[in-house]
Amino acid sequence: MSQKILMILAEGFEETEAIAVADVLRRAGLDLTLAGLTEQLVTGAHKIAVKADCLLADVNAAEFDAVVLPGGMPGSTHLRESDAVMQAVKTVYGNGGIAAAICAAPIALARAGILDGKKITAYPGFEQYFEKSDYTGQLTQVDGKVITGKGAGAVFEFAARIVEAFGKGEQVKTILANMFVK
Repeated sequence: MSQKILMILAEGFEETEAIAVADVLRRAGLDLTLAGLTEQLVTGAHKIAVKADCLLADVNAAEFDAVVLPGGMPGSTHLRESDAVMQAVKTVYGNGGIAAAICAAPIALARAGILDGKKITAYPGFEQYFEKSDYTGQLTQVDGKVITGKGAGAVFEFAARIVEAFGKGEQVKTILANMFVK
């Protein structure tokens, strides 16, 4: 696995879930591309604007080994409603890659049909979207190539699960220790 990761930012994304996860992934040496769903300058749920590396329309999802969806509202709804996001998720996951989503963003993975029969977690209150899944309510949940997180308080553990999936478990322990994350 070449370790190329695509993170998709939609208007109204949860800033902490995007930036903290992106930071840990890049510290681990993973090749992370931040793609804006409709604009390159994407404003989060708390009015913090982040400049993505490119637009989702400009990437070839088949070149990535993982797709990561930060939560937040209405960002998660925008991700779920986007046919381009559905195509990217299905392409990456269908090619044997990792599909990761945190907070409310697993609703997009549910629409893509990849959570069926999987153990997952998400922000409480979205369980109706996961009727075909085993909702655990854990801080993070890994089931095969699907990684989910509960919310902003789970960002470091969520990021660690992604890094671990790329075989860098010891490295991420050191990274988090150096950041004073318990």
